[in-house]
Amino acid sequence: MTERNISIEAADRTAVEDQQVEIVERKGIGHPDSISDGIAESVSRALSNLYLDRVGKVLHYNTDETQLVAGEAAPAFGGGEVVEPIYILLVGRATKKYDGKRLPVDSVALEAARDYLNEHVPELEFGTDVVVDVKLGEGSGDLQDVFGEENVQVPMANDTSFGVGHAPLTETEEIVLNVERELNSTYVETNPHLGPDVKVMGKREGDSIDITVAAAMVDSYIADIEEYEDAVDAVEEFAGEVARQYTDRNVDVAVNTADDYDEGSIYLTVTGTSAEQGDDGSVGRGNRANGLITPNRPMSMEATSGKNPVNHIGKIYNLLSTDIAETVVDEVEGIRDLQIRLLSQIGRPIDEPHVADAKIVTDDGVVLSDIEADVEAIVDDRLANVTDITRQAINGDLTTF
Repeated sequence: MTERNISIEAADRTAVEDQQVEIVERKGIGHPDSISDGIAESVSRALSNLYLDRVGKVLHYNTDETQLVAGEAAPAFGGGEVVEPIYILLVGRATKKYDGKRLPVDSVALEAARDYLNEHVPELEFGTDVVVDVKLGEGSGDLQDVFGEENVQVPMANDTSFGVGHAPLTETEEIVLNVERELNSTYVETNPHLGPDVKVMGKREGDSIDITVAAAMVDSYIADIEEYEDAVDAVEEFAGEVARQYTDRNVDVAVNTADDYDEGSIYLTVTGTSAEQGDDGSVGRGNRANGLITPNRPMSMEATSGKNPVNHIGKIYNLLSTDIAETVVDEVEGIRDLQIRLLSQIGRPIDEPHVADAKIVTDDGVVLSDIEADVEAIVDDRLANVTDITRQAINGDLTTF
């Protein structure tokens, strides 16, 4: 059995749920940064499956540098038009030849990007409203060596880097996460005027929670300013209903607070995303691996989406640390707040981090020493099964943003 360097200690801070001020953000699936994340991860999964189908293993690649350049649109009640298309550049590295045979990397990447956009930003017409370009170069030779070691069950870390996870989510985090998800699933099914670019910001001061929503409206479904106002009011009501499922605290919701009806300045779009009108996007500039931006907590600045799922620590350790935190909180009673940090060392097996650090705030009356062994056992077990993360990422079972 591997002796892993696992550190468990009491956190020298108040649990986030008990702090006076908390700020939480989520950029919805139609936000330009999230579009970049989503495409990068879709391309990543497609390349993994291409390699598995053709050569039986995942080859070296990274597609985590996808960039989105905003277009220009002229929205109008009843339907406007895109004047200048959005431009998306798929940038990264990929293995294009194996055993003397060329692999259709660029074609697979382009198809994955098209399918993702068709599913998640359906008002965007591929090839006219949005143009996608592929520039995937060959991988670095030294990193390919680290990546492709033969006869090694557990891959070697490609980098000296770290991942961060936490659990349980606070009430404000639950609200911010689920308001966006419900708006972009349950709500939009019967309200197609709501575009997928929904950004949610949560602020809690003491026991008062304010939720600010920026919701892009699709012009072809809205006839006039009165219908627009009704649409905004309906989003506000629905968001409030979702929020109050997760808390007994006072919740106030405000939607599209920059609107100026007198000046005719409103959040009306042709395609449902601000990417059509001057808002650029990049992978890794939005939500962290757990779907949230949480300034009250430590966060990794690594872009999780698009990185290969075999040995790229920027992906694996962010997903794994979140998985560990959630598993520990589910299985060990008495934890108020848990933070997990995993640090790798390049060339070292990914199941043997340089350190796995758990910082815990216990519930009142719970002594850390009483639960320490249980926590360590779960951390050790999840590290021993780190390759589960690879399979789940390739299958699309884990969200990366």
